[in-house]
Amino acid sequence: MFTRIALKQTAVTPLPGRDWHAYISPDDGLTKHLSLGVSIYEPGARPVGHIHDSQEETVYCVSGRGRLVCEAGTSEVEPGVVTFIPAGTFHSTKCDGPEPLELLCIFTPPVVPGSYEKRDRS
Repeated sequence: MFTRIALKQTAVTPLPGRDWHAYISPDDGLTKHLSLGVSIYEPGARPVGHIHDSQEETVYCVSGRGRLVCEAGTSEVEPGVVTFIPAGTFHSTKCDGPEPLELLCIFTPPVVPGSYEKRDRS
């Protein structure tokens, strides 16, 4: 059986510099091993970075332009580009374009939206 989810059906969590649209997570009973959602950043957004201690994150740029930044370097993101972020990597996102930056994010194991925002690098 298939499950179809449209953007307007997603639960939205406002986070610093962006809105998180949750598509799939253990909370909805569809999966046990991953969470998937879309982060939408408004033009010029540059939220403080964060760390996912135990989650790997795979990011696919759906639309817009920006950068994913970590200590080891920068990944320029544009439509069609995938960036992999290992667990425990401090990273931040910058929306550089004149339009919103829309990123499809897949976490394994699943992440609780915003659970990482209250922490910093210290």
